[in-house]
Amino acid sequence: MIDMSPSLVLVVAIGALFISGVYLLLERSLTRVLVGFILIGNGVNLLFLVAGGAAGGPPIVGTTASEDMSDPLPQAMVLTAIVITLALTAFVLAMAYRSWQLHGHDEVQDDLEDRRIVRLAAKNAPSFNDLDAQEDTESIDEQAAEARDETGRDDA
Repeated sequence: MIDMSPSLVLVVAIGALFISGVYLLLERSLTRVLVGFILIGNGVNLLFLVAGGAAGGPPIVGTTASEDMSDPLPQAMVLTAIVITLALTAFVLAMAYRSWQLHGHDEVQDDLEDRRIVRLAAKNAPSFNDLDAQEDTESIDEQAAEARDETGRDDA
């Protein structure tokens, strides 16, 4: 019978990768979000390998008996996940670099249009006491005009 109990070290490593990855995903900096995504991706890869069971022989017919072969599905899924993670890493790095060029930092800013949509939705269906739905003395356009222009352009 094959031993299917996972190593405690791998389980703790998976948990640590997920916890630190989720913590970093909640940050505003794109670089930290990227590191968090990479950590979660590696945690998922370890989870696939642990879920795949014990290691066995290569899954090639004729070299290993069928009961001693390892399952090739987790390995194929990990390889696919590595490729997808690499592509997403390149995309987020490009976004962070572009944000650095435009703003001098890579932090995600608040979207004023999102606030406007939330306020309009809250006015239509006030099911709870939402402090954001209360009327301000200034409009969202005035708030946007007062918002800090991080691009340093005067033509806005």
